[in-house]
Amino acid sequence: MSTTAQLDDVYSRLLSDPGVVLLLGEIDTGKTTFAAELVQRATAAGITAGLVDADIGQSVVGPPTTVGLKLCNGMQDFTRVTLRDADALSFVGSISPRGYMLALVTGVAKLTAAAKEAGCALVVIDTTGFVSGIAGQTLKFFKMDLVRPNYVVAFERGGELELVVGIAERFSPAQIIEVSVAPEVVTRSVDERASFREEQFAAYFGEALSRWRVKPTVFMPTPPPDFDLRLLDSLVVGMEDGKGMCSGIGVLEYDEGADILRMISPITEGVRGLRLGSIRIDTVGRFKGPVDLRRLFRSE
Repeated sequence: MSTTAQLDDVYSRLLSDPGVVLLLGEIDTGKTTFAAELVQRATAAGITAGLVDADIGQSVVGPPTTVGLKLCNGMQDFTRVTLRDADALSFVGSISPRGYMLALVTGVAKLTAAAKEAGCALVVIDTTGFVSGIAGQTLKFFKMDLVRPNYVVAFERGGELELVVGIAERFSPAQIIEVSVAPEVVTRSVDERASFREEQFAAYFGEALSRWRVKPTVFMPTPPPDFDLRLLDSLVVGMEDGKGMCSGIGVLEYDEGADILRMISPITEGVRGLRLGSIRIDTVGRFKGPVDLRRLFRSE
């Protein structure tokens, strides 16, 4: 059954019997603030907690285009700066779930499992604001189906989550808690959201960067024979460790004189292969446009 509750009551309820908590809500409904406060309260109470950040376009844990896991034991401050460095990553390759739902859902499942394996009694999953339409409903259904949350906390302004909450009630054993979005929650503009994303990318690439040559044979998907490498310039890539996790992200740089690709990244170790993403950026975080790999590779 659904209940409407005050935030302090919700925190107390979740901490009295911790488990996996999945947060639902449109953009700018207070999910991330709630998640940070919940893991902070858990840590202060001696409860081992992990935060899985699946908001790939507005990532707080890890860079955008990834799902990030933050293990919170020993933390004192819970700010966007202190949460930024992830303990584990899963690469999605996009800043929007559309067309990348499989990578997003599997990433959430992997990192939720990793948090449990690390001993977290409380795992809080922050999600994107993509909740409408068949695609939004399907995305949330499969997340719930894979991670089997103990609780679903839905942040609503009106009836916008009625269908998704109904799916949770019918297809999930989770306890469902509905929370009204506080009037003081700020709604950001498209430009403000884009600026925040650039800041997160810039912070990630602001560390000492390395450049080294990469061959197309290490890419997934693999480019077709005689592919024009310059078409991959500025593409975001996930740096896979060969064990199912992402070591970090990088940006490809095409050298026209040598006709080669170089990787630019602060990560230099633990990389076995590179997964091609679907956006172009520069290393100061500026968005340079989307990429459709199927069209680029002229493939189905």
